[in-house]
Amino acid sequence: MLAELKDLVQKGLFTQKEIKQIMQKRTAFETALVRRIPKKSDFLRYATYEMSLEALRRKRAERLKLPKGPPSVSDYALVKRQFQIFERALKKFKGDVGLWIQYIQVAKKEGARALVGRITARALQLHPNVPALYVLAAAHELEHLSPSAARALLQRGLRLNADSIEMWREYVRMEMNFVESLRRRWSVLGIDIKGKGKDTEKGDGSRRRNANESSLGDGNAEGDDGMQVDDEEDLDEDETARKEIMEGAIVKAVISNAVKALPKIELFRELHELISGYPSPPSLKEAILDHLHALLRETLPSLPAAVKLSATRRLTPDLSGEALVDALKSANDVLSAAVRTSDGDARESVAAVYAEFVEEWCGKDVDDTLQPSSPIRPSLLAAHIRLLTRHALVLGSALLPPKANSPEKILRLARKHTARAPADARVWLARLDAEKAFAAPGEVESAWAEARGRVEGPALADVWLWGLRSEVVPSSDSADSSPSFASPAPSTAHLTHGPASSLEEQSDPQAEVSLLEEGDLDDDAGDGDAAADITVEEMR
Repeated sequence: MLAELKDLVQKGLFTQKEIKQIMQKRTAFETALVRRIPKKSDFLRYATYEMSLEALRRKRAERLKLPKGPPSVSDYALVKRQFQIFERALKKFKGDVGLWIQYIQVAKKEGARALVGRITARALQLHPNVPALYVLAAAHELEHLSPSAARALLQRGLRLNADSIEMWREYVRMEMNFVESLRRRWSVLGIDIKGKGKDTEKGDGSRRRNANESSLGDGNAEGDDGMQVDDEEDLDEDETARKEIMEGAIVKAVISNAVKALPKIELFRELHELISGYPSPPSLKEAILDHLHALLRETLPSLPAAVKLSATRRLTPDLSGEALVDALKSANDVLSAAVRTSDGDARESVAAVYAEFVEEWCGKDVDDTLQPSSPIRPSLLAAHIRLLTRHALVLGSALLPPKANSPEKILRLARKHTARAPADARVWLARLDAEKAFAAPGEVESAWAEARGRVEGPALADVWLWGLRSEVVPSSDSADSSPSFASPAPSTAHLTHGPASSLEEQSDPQAEVSLLEEGDLDDDAGDGDAAADITVEEMR
């Protein structure tokens, strides 16, 4: 260690005191490593200390802006020591795959390309049945622009681990990466799918003219024509091969081999997720997905999970707005039709999958983009609150929508609606009815006071009359009383005034829902219909 430590002091990266501390730490680590039964954690702690020491050296060298020159012993000694620690650890723990992977990652981090290749080769010799090692080795080859070596590694791994879904997924990913790299390279070079660019077309034309001129001046014209025909055939074959590669022929062949070797629904799910999320052109992605789902229908035609995967094919995570609605409707139609057409035990299994699909999507938050572009009309907000308040006792928490299946949620929804229309008396009157039904008297008084401060115009008199007729007064004795569904919802039909009275005169919930579906009573029909559809769907 003396040479490297002396060099560190001479460069001013560490002081004499720090060098002594480094020696003490290394002595303690080395003492722990020579115990009778060594521990892997001791080696890892030692390696971690050397990594942090190297990071500190680089930070200080960057800060001091040392003049560039030929590398000295301290520039690589700390990294070399890390590798030595891992080598010593692997002599004791050859069967620990995690230790091999950590060694590979450290070597990749330090840019030791040749060392990574040697480590992966040794690891694969000892652990030929570990797919993760093949994936790491193939990724290393791809990073250094060697797709043929990566393909050979994955194919060798698949021969030994044909039942590994991870191996097949990474093989498909590698081939898709190869096609995408070709496409981008050709795009930069200005080459189309057929492998021809503007310059090549001009070159081909000049070559053809030269060939024709030489054939006219030469007596052996027939032989030249025959050679020209062969060249054109070879060019056509090359163009056809390029086109098939760019259309995903290699990827499709890999998927077919994977399905033959491992016809399981888990493989189809992994491949579907991979292809759907890969940044490929839409046409290529659609063609590969068509091939995958065609194989799914041939291989697992009656499996309920396969039916669900085919039905939900269009439901990708990036969908939103109308596209999401259309995809959900299509998936629902396919699954419901599968339930109707199934027989016997299969029908029950498909129905269970359909129920799982419904529960999964009903439990998700509604996308904001599905909300109408125009704001929801205040009369619809008020009717929504009144419906929940009046019929909560009849419907119960099991039949109410998830966002309002308890008194607390109904109150939260009512307060949210008044925040949307803070100056509208109809919404405030509906909220006050909900507060009186489910909230404590103190909260009712507070809501009434807030309503009096926010409502403006002639409708403010309705808010005052509501409080006077309901005899809302401060009451400290009942402030702690807990609301319950057992409390009957107050009838406020005689308290409403103005445009909202026609809504509140309805006592039948179905009639009120029908009225909501017709749109806003006060505004134009176009905007009201869009808002009514969203509101009624939420209540259902």
